[in-house]
This record gives sequence, C-alpha cells and structure tokens, in this order.
Amino acid sequence: MDGTQWIIFILIIQIIHFLGTWKLYVKAGRKAWEAAIPIYNGVVLMKIINRPKWWVILLFIPIINLLMFPVVWVETIRSFGKSSLLDTWLVILTLGFYIYYINYVEDVTYIEDRSLKPKTGLGEWVSSIVFAIVAATLVHTYFIQPYVIPTGSLERTLRVGDFLFVSKFHYGARVPMTTLAAPMVHDTLPVLKTRSYLADVDPETAKTSWINKLQLPYMRLPGFEKVEKNDIVVFSLPSDTLYQFFKAQKAVIKPIDKKSNYVKRCVGTPGDSLSVVDGFVHINGKKLQLSDRAKPMYDYEVYAKNGVSSRYLEEVDASDYLRKYIAPSITEAQYNALVPFAMGANRKQDGKIEIITEEKGIPTDVIRQLRLSLTEEKPLARVANMTAEMVEKLRQNPAIDSVVMTLEPKGVYGGSFPQKPNLYPWNNDNFGPIYIPEAGATVEINSKTIPLYKKIIRDYEHNDVEVTGNKVLINGQEANSYTFRQDYYWMMGDNRDHSEDSRTWGYVPADHIVGKPVFLWMSFDNFTEGIAKWRPRWERVFTTVGGSGEPVSYRWYFVVAIIGWFVFDFFRKRKKKKA
Repeated sequence: MDGTQWIIFILIIQIIHFLGTWKLYVKAGRKAWEAAIPIYNGVVLMKIINRPKWWVILLFIPIINLLMFPVVWVETIRSFGKSSLLDTWLVILTLGFYIYYINYVEDVTYIEDRSLKPKTGLGEWVSSIVFAIVAATLVHTYFIQPYVIPTGSLERTLRVGDFLFVSKFHYGARVPMTTLAAPMVHDTLPVLKTRSYLADVDPETAKTSWINKLQLPYMRLPGFEKVEKNDIVVFSLPSDTLYQFFKAQKAVIKPIDKKSNYVKRCVGTPGDSLSVVDGFVHINGKKLQLSDRAKPMYDYEVYAKNGVSSRYLEEVDASDYLRKYIAPSITEAQYNALVPFAMGANRKQDGKIEIITEEKGIPTDVIRQLRLSLTEEKPLARVANMTAEMVEKLRQNPAIDSVVMTLEPKGVYGGSFPQKPNLYPWNNDNFGPIYIPEAGATVEINSKTIPLYKKIIRDYEHNDVEVTGNKVLINGQEANSYTFRQDYYWMMGDNRDHSEDSRTWGYVPADHIVGKPVFLWMSFDNFTEGIAKWRPRWERVFTTVGGSGEPVSYRWYFVVAIIGWFVFDFFRKRKKKKA
C-alpha cells in the first residue's frame, strides 16, 4: 500500500477502536469522543489501564505493535474486572473483538486503582517473558542484529563460523515492510521449517493479492553514515526467489525484508564506473585500494618440478585445493568408512584405486584404524586459494618453482551478469566497465543497454518492461532513456574466485541494505562439521570488524568487567543484609 492507502487503513482501525470501546471510556470517567481521536485516544487509554503513555509509541512501530496489541487488549478488559484465564484467551483469540461484547453486552465496572502486579507466579513469569520479547525484538529489528557467516565468500577477512553483531543504526534501520510476521526470526520458523510471515509469494498472484496490500512502503530511519566503498555490508539478496535454501521448488516473489541476508564488501557506490581487470576491481579507471584489514583470496596455480606436496600448502594455510591418494586395493567396508572424507574414488588403468579429498585429506588415525596402504600424489601443478601473504610465503619455499594467479581471459564469457554473452562476454576476472546507477541519474535505453538495467526498471522500481526488436517499451510507452529512483551498489566477496556476488546477479538496491557488521563476538573453526568439532578461534573473539591495523581482541576486558560486576554485586548485597 502507498501512503494514502495506509492513512485510510489507520483511520478504519480508529473507527473499529471507537465503536468497540466508547462505552468503556465513559465508564472510566472519560468522554465518548475521546475514543475517536487518533493517537489521543491511545494516550487516554493508557491512563485508563494505568500504563505509561510511551506505550502508545510501541503501538505504531511495525512488528513491535503485533506484540503490544494483545497486551493492550488484555490490560483493557482487566481494567473492567475481566481478569480470568478464559477472558484472556477470548480477547486474544478474537483479535480484540471480545471487547465489543464487553462494551455492549456486559455490565462492567471500571477498576481505577487495580493492582498491576500479576496474581500468580505463572502470570508474573508470562508478563516478564512478554516484555523481554518486546525489548529484544525492538533491539533486533531497529538497532543490533546477530549474524553468523555461513559461507566462505569473505575468507579470510571474515571466516565461516564468525558470529557478528550487525549495526542497523549506522546506515539507518530499515522499517520492516512485512507487517504480519513472527518476531525475532527472519524468513523461516525454527523447527517448523515454514514461512515466518504472511504474504502471497506466488508470482502469478503476488501483485493483486489483498494480503500483500498490507506491506509497508520502503522507509528508513536516519543513520549517521552512508554506505562507502570498502564497507562490509549485510543486505537482502536481490536475486532471492527461493522459498527455502537448498531445496528445489518453484520460484517465489519474497518481500524485500524477508529475502535471505548476504554479507559482502561494497566495492562500487552510486555514480561509479566499475570494471574488473585481471581479477582486480577498478573504479573510474583506477585500481580500488582495499582497506588494510581486507585479505582477498584468489586461485593460484603452483608449480614444482619435484611435485607440489600438500605439506607446502598446509604450511601457508592455503585452502580449496584437492588431495589425491592412491591405494593398491580397497574393500567395500574400508571405502564406506572413508566416505565422510572422500569426494569420490576411481579405479585407474593399472587397477589401483584413486581417492580424491578436499584439503583436509584423510586423518592419519583413520588410515591406521582401517589398515590402509595409501600414498598421496604430488602433482607437478596444483591449484590453491590463497591471500597475497600466503603466496609470498610460498614463493620463498625453495621447492616451489612458480606461483601464478589463474585468470579467465578477457572476452571469454563466464556466465557473468547480465548473462548476455553476445553483448557482454564478461567473466569474474575481466568484467565491465559498468555504470552503477545513482538516484536521479538518467541513462540511455536501447536494445544494447536494456540488459544492464532491465532488472532494475522491472523488479526494483516496479515498471512493466517489454523489448520488441530494437524497441524498448516501459509501461507501454517507447523509451529511449530512464531516470533511476534510488541508489544502487556493487557488492563482491573478498574470496574472489569462490564468491557468488554482483558479478553474478548484478546491482544491490538501496532498499535492500540491512546494516553494517561492527563486532565479532565469537568464532569457531570447523563450523560446518558439527558442533562436536567446533574449535574457538580465540584470537578473533571480541574483535571489531572495521577499522585499520590488526584486529585487537577485547575478550579479557570483557572477562574483567564481568568479574568486577559479580564482585560489586556480592558486596552490595552483603551491605544490604547488614543494613
């Protein structure tokens, strides 16, 4: 709904409120008309139920209001003597319309000085839980959100298993657009594995569905900084059409704020001309200088005349390389025991068995336990993923002859955005140049440029686009130019050859920006291998994400503060007892 429609909707709600409560207002010593004045009626109602006036603000905050409305309904009927468990369930299950029955049928009396303290231990427990959820939801939605790094697209800057706090107030919190949603979860309910929100996501009916009319328009609270180049940013994945990840299903149209959250580095901002030349990002013709904390990784081919041992790669902490073991023979039972470690196995022409694994290989204790006779191959050339520091260290090894970055040649199509190889034969290593749209900027539209901007015009700025021959029609009218309504950004992972990013799905609209990671509070190695194998990376715990220089851990300061608090609390309680 647009702004006008929402005003009409709010006025309808006010009418419903007036018709259902005006007699109760009178019984509480107020005037009937006071139940009809928007906002003012909320302030008066808070006086009637003996609750603070600032609760009214919570009733207008999206998502928070879904929690507060039932609380206010319950408090209202209790102010008129309806405090039984049955009354509580009736007012909640009828979405507040039980108040109509009390207003018109029941002869109730207003209790002016009712006790606000719950009468039972269970009631006190429920009250505490409700307000804890409200407070946590407020913080989670508008201030700070926890986030965990699930994939290696930002290795080694941010690592798989890093637990972050993402600030929403740096760029300004995006007001939730989906008004009917469960608090404290994103797009899926835990355990139930179903959508956590109410919306029509069917592409055929989404535009006309009445429930989607309840979506709020895009709004963002004021922030104190803008997204800049080199910022690490959490955003809603523009191309997310999956009902559930890793499950083959029909594509859906998800609300923007319920699209899956991704984290990448912003390398291009509105108005920039961006290109990737031999793997390196260039902005307006100049190579982008990354922050000193950035640790970009690239695939390198390593050569050695005596063979490239896995030990050499392990010594520099390289990743994403394969290991190959040769066994004279292997039983079915032995192979089944190797399945958790092996990517596959083949029988060679000489009858020997070739076993391929990822860089961790097969543990020595497993080989001994299975009594296997394995020999690891040392190929003359191997591909490994490394940072510049790793490459420099590896080149110092006298056994290594050369280390060369692997590159896709310019002009060879590699599946990159906008997926038009006849016009834009781009790949991850040689891409662009491409213009990053800025709000208010106008670009030429023709059959050659429309592939770059079609998704923006159609999906992000909600116009009808049709291409007929060399003509481009926007909303049924032939167009030769287009003016953008919002800013766009270009996001890429630091793990350049192992990241699905803007090079694949294009621009990130401003309304998809979620927040800025600011603090890393925990980090586990082996995160994807089950909780039993998690190993804390203590050097990363309680470190900042931004800034310059080597990250400094503040965990000991935190430990000292916690100990100090317990000591202070112990002596405070002891002093109270003596008094």
